[in-house]
Amino acid sequence: MPTIQADGCPIHVEVDGPEQAPVLMLSNSLGTDLTMWDDQVGPFTRQFRLVRYDRRGHGKSGVPEGPYTMQRLGKDALAIMDGLGLKTVNWCGLSMGGMVGMWLGANAPKRIDKLILSNTSAYMGGARDLWNERIQTALGPGMPAMVDGILERWFTKEFRERNPKVMARMREMVLKTPPKGYAACCEGIRDMDQRESLGHIQAPTLIIAGRHDPATTVEVAESMQSRIPGARLAVIDAAHIANVERPQEYGDTVLKFLTGK
Repeated sequence: MPTIQADGCPIHVEVDGPEQAPVLMLSNSLGTDLTMWDDQVGPFTRQFRLVRYDRRGHGKSGVPEGPYTMQRLGKDALAIMDGLGLKTVNWCGLSMGGMVGMWLGANAPKRIDKLILSNTSAYMGGARDLWNERIQTALGPGMPAMVDGILERWFTKEFRERNPKVMARMREMVLKTPPKGYAACCEGIRDMDQRESLGHIQAPTLIIAGRHDPATTVEVAESMQSRIPGARLAVIDAAHIANVERPQEYGDTVLKFLTGK
C-alpha cells in the first residue's frame, strides 16, 4: 500500500476495491487507525474504490510536531487525493474524520462529491479544560491512563459487555496511538471552530449521529444540520464509534445515501 508525503509527513494509505468504481475516502476518529473501518471494507468495496488512511500522528503515519489544525489535516487529505490521482472523492469521516470533512467541504468544495459527517461536531472549544487535561495525560502517564475512559465514551455498556473481542481490538488500537500524535490532534480539536464555515458546504451532506453518543450528541448533529444547506440526518442506535457498534446499520445508511438506493 502506498505511503504519500504530505509536506514531509509520510501518510500510510490503503486502497481496496474496483479500480474503475467511484471513490469513497474514509477518515477515522482520534485515537484509532484505518482498521477501525474493517467491518465496512467488504460492503463498501462492492460498489466503491475505497481509500483509507492513518492521519498524521496515528497508526503507521509519521508523527511530526503539533498542533495539527483542521487545515493541516485537510491538506493532508488533499495530498492523498493528489498522490492517487483523484480529482474528487466521496468522503465519510467519523468524529475527527468528520471535522476534517467539514474543512474539505467548505474549503475544497470541488474535490468532494458527497459528504458524510459522522458522530462529529464543528466546535468543541467549550471544553478547553477537558482537552488540556487529555493533552497533559497523553504526554505524561500516556495512553494506558486514558484507555478505559475512552472506551466507555465510545461504546454503550451493553455493547462492551457483549463483545469482549471487539473491545480488546479497540483497546489495543488506542494503546498503540503515539501520545505526541494524540496530543497534537487534541490541540487541533480544542482550537477548532467551524460553525460559521458550515454554510459554505455545497456537497450533498449526510450527518450521522449516535443516539447514545455522550460526546457528539444528536442535538449537536441537529445544530450542524441546520447550518448546512440541504443536509440530511440519520440517527443510529449506538454511542460514539457507531460504525463498529452497529456495522451493518451504519454501512447500509452510508450506502443508501451515496447510491440513492
